[in-house]
Amino acid sequence: MFKPTDQKSRTLHRLKIARGHLEKVIKMVEADAYCIDVLVQSKAVRSAIEKADELLLEHHLSCCVVDHVKQGRSKQAVDEIMKVFAKGK
Repeated sequence: MFKPTDQKSRTLHRLKIARGHLEKVIKMVEADAYCIDVLVQSKAVRSAIEKADELLLEHHLSCCVVDHVKQGRSKQAVDEIMKVFAKGK
């Protein structure tokens, strides 16, 4: 199986996995599949997206946040991250 190594490729790979799972969920709902089977597939969509989010956050912290801190803009970096996580509530 193909295992991408750079951050962008890994993120895109995860998002494409999520898309594939979502397409499967849609087909299952259209076909009146068993609800538990649909839920299992739906959970796979969320899991793939969560992994992509983790990869994006890791990249942001290691690149963008480091740059902001070096430029004396650490408050802006923290505020951006907090804003993203506050939207999830």
